[in-house]
Amino acid sequence: MKLYLYYIGKKRDVHANAIAGDFVQRIGHYCPCHMAEIRPDRFDPWVKHPNAHKILLDPAGKTLDSPAFANWLEAAELRAADLVFLVAGAEGPPAAWRAKADTLLSLSAMTYPHELARAMLAEQVYRAYAVLRGHPYPRQ
Repeated sequence: MKLYLYYIGKKRDVHANAIAGDFVQRIGHYCPCHMAEIRPDRFDPWVKHPNAHKILLDPAGKTLDSPAFANWLEAAELRAADLVFLVAGAEGPPAAWRAKADTLLSLSAMTYPHELARAMLAEQVYRAYAVLRGHPYPRQ
C-alpha cells in the first residue's frame, strides 16, 4: 500500500508545510508516502491512480475520531489498495472530482485554512500508524 497526499494550491505557509512534511517523512517508516501540491488543470489524481481508494476531505464528509480513523486505515491496509487523499484549496475541488471520490472525510466541523488541513491530515495518518504499531507517539 502507498499513500498519496495531494493538495490543491501552492505552498503559502512554509511553517504549516514543514509540519506536514515532517509527518510525511515519519509516515514513510510505515509505508511509502508522497505529498505534492497540484493544479487541477494540470493533474488529476483520480486519473493518475485509477485503482486507488480516493478520499476527498470535505466539511460535509464523515467525521471520525482518531481511534476510528486508525481502524479505518487498518482496514485499508488489509485491502492493500493505495490511498489518495485530496485537500482542496479555497475554491474547493473540481465538481467532477467530488463525484468520483470513494470517501468524503471531514477533519472537523470547524473550518481550517487548507495549509493547516494538510498538516492535520498528515499528523492524523501518522498518529493512526503509531497507534496500530504500538509506537509511544500517541501517549506523549
